[in-house]
Amino acid sequence: MLLSMVQGDVHHYEFVLKETNFTRLCTTRSLLVVNGSLPGPEIRVHKGDTVHVNVYNQGNYGVTLHWHGVKQPRNPWSDGPEYITQCPIQPGKNFTYEVIFSTEEGTVWWHAHSDWTRNSVHGAIVVLPAPGTTFPFPEPDGDEVIVFGSWYDYDINKVVADDLQTGADTPTSDSYLINGQPGDLCNCSKGSARRMLVDHGKTYLLRIVNAVMNVDLFFAVAEHNVTVVGMDGNYLKPFTTPYITISPGQSMDVLLVANQSLGRYYMATRQYDSVRPDVLTYDKTNATAILEYRGNYTSQADPIFPSSLPTYLDFVSADNFIHRLRSLASPEHPVDVPLNISTSMFIVVSMNQIVCPNQTCAGINGNKLASSLNNISLVNPPIDVLLAYYRNMSGFYTTDFPDYPSSYYNYTADEFPFNVTVPLQGTKVKMLNYNETVEITFQGTNVLRTSESHPMHLHGYSFYVVGTGYGNFDPENDPKGYNFIDPPELNTVSVPKNGWATIRFVASNPGVWYWHCHFDRHLSWGMSTIFIVKNGGSPETSVREPPANMPRCEVSFTNRIQEFKDSSGEENKLKTFD
Repeated sequence: MLLSMVQGDVHHYEFVLKETNFTRLCTTRSLLVVNGSLPGPEIRVHKGDTVHVNVYNQGNYGVTLHWHGVKQPRNPWSDGPEYITQCPIQPGKNFTYEVIFSTEEGTVWWHAHSDWTRNSVHGAIVVLPAPGTTFPFPEPDGDEVIVFGSWYDYDINKVVADDLQTGADTPTSDSYLINGQPGDLCNCSKGSARRMLVDHGKTYLLRIVNAVMNVDLFFAVAEHNVTVVGMDGNYLKPFTTPYITISPGQSMDVLLVANQSLGRYYMATRQYDSVRPDVLTYDKTNATAILEYRGNYTSQADPIFPSSLPTYLDFVSADNFIHRLRSLASPEHPVDVPLNISTSMFIVVSMNQIVCPNQTCAGINGNKLASSLNNISLVNPPIDVLLAYYRNMSGFYTTDFPDYPSSYYNYTADEFPFNVTVPLQGTKVKMLNYNETVEITFQGTNVLRTSESHPMHLHGYSFYVVGTGYGNFDPENDPKGYNFIDPPELNTVSVPKNGWATIRFVASNPGVWYWHCHFDRHLSWGMSTIFIVKNGGSPETSVREPPANMPRCEVSFTNRIQEFKDSSGEENKLKTFD
């Protein structure tokens, strides 16, 4: 990845974060957004370009931005996750991110990576082929960005902060959005649906981003099939389908041919709900936009709704779609799956509980809801891990994240021993040598009867999904079915409900990189860890020096796990780290 970079153009963007009023579903709310828009501005580049984004925070609280799917070679300083690679940009301050594109081609995206602010702070990134190269399919006549979002009728950051204190479950959204609007079928929303104008006979590339907070989605266009050609900034073998399934964090490129009768057709999305069928408290809205043909014709009163859109609990449709994903694996876009593995990990992905005295909390069993990887629930340190690692500062994290769970059990059972339900809390990281070849199997669980899918996202990398399945992973037999020929190359993999997924990659990007579930409620409860990839043997294989204007870390010198002391022995003193 590092040696194949081609020097491209440099672009500059100005992002101003500011509270702005929006009215949806009969409710007016103030949202923190970029440049006054929901979703935020689109970034458009060619493969290999570099973008400088100067972010001015005119809001009321600290914010960071992440460039999702952009590998940022040797440049974790601009990756963005709060307290992992930087501290927040405080109100009244600014910071310029250097976003370095390398092998990505297709659609990726950007979003806030602090609290639940990405609910309103997000946008698409279009990465066109490098100059002198072309798409691996006939060039479309046009493209259209489609961003799915979530709408809450209240201050979601405040509600979530309260829920994290009491241990209660976090709220569901009040509707989903397509390019910032819920569409015609939601309350007070008739006539609000975004329109995409098309000419009969032409082909359009839809660049789709799932920026919702906590759920997988189905999407379909009435009377039209689409051809999936890319995902997460990588090309796929084309396949035609009447619908797609897409998880939070994922982006997808699909071709649509405008070959139906002149008219208006709904493009619609609804939740794919993978939790227990008896849990009905989910967002059942159908968000819509309109595909509208140009020309002279008499249109029906309402657009046609897609009959091909799967229902909320349609497990079979979701599973069938995911199993059709294959890398293009062409000479121009080859597959290079590592075959000789030097580091193997088995990571159990689970919901948990933190025990409260006398069952006084508002979560399950009177305790606090939590989540974990290998029964470790991550706690953010008081300064970012990258700064602590780079400056060799002790006391902020430990390097003992386990390669395997401390105990093995029937992960998909209905009943579990108590010790399985309660995680350890801490800031534990996994150290990797430069160029290690890594295999990770993620195993989902039914602990506390909370099984569902988990979209696991790795910063700084893409990886090959060589296998997925249901039930408990069988280390003897399941690897026999691994795909080393054309597995999809993704940055966010959906671990199936009560199932497993195995990924492989080469640790060729030095730095501090975040691994986490892209359901934000799970991320808030601790379903994440940190990989630190050590430097190689040369400046070209080592982390770059930090920029001079990194946001300061101004935090209380404590966290909820342990207290730290300064050199004079004083505790709980406000500290500033540069």
